Amino acid sequence: MQFSAREDIEAPINAVFEMVADFERFERMAMRRGIEVRRMSGHMGVVPGTQWETEFKLRGKPRQVAIQMAECEPPSHMRFEAASKGMNGMTTVEFLALSQRRTRLSVEMSLAAKSLPARLLLQSLRLGQSRFRRQFQLRLSEFAREMEERHLHGT
Repeated sequence: MQFSAREDIEAPINAVFEMVADFERFERMAMRRGIEVRRMSGHMGVVPGTQWETEFKLRGKPRQVAIQMAECEPPSHMRFEAASKGMNGMTTVEFLALSQRRTRLSVEMSLAAKSLPARLLLQSLRLGQSRFRRQFQLRLSEFAREMEERHLHGT
């Protein structure tokens, strides 16, 4: 199962890359949403091999997901791999300079089931796929506008 979304952002590619690479900010955002996040690798930089362990509730059940940055080529792309008990996922984030002050941010996610319960979960996601795709695009749009504001105000 795959989802993708893209947004054009009024900010230079290096600035957009730096904001997306602000992992500490994402960790705090996740924690505010009730997701437990632990960075497993010691370094704070944007380097392949950086790992996180997350724990959250989905449909009333506790879930654990291990995430690893598999690839990083500043400022063009990042790739993350995620694994849980019954599912694998991959997220690719690409950055394209449309001009000196405008960047296209593309995010693609894919999920694959490894077990029967995970297949059932994916099937239920497929049933609500159009709503999920809209939410995915909406969240990326909100994030893009926030990045524009941060760039404009230098935060």
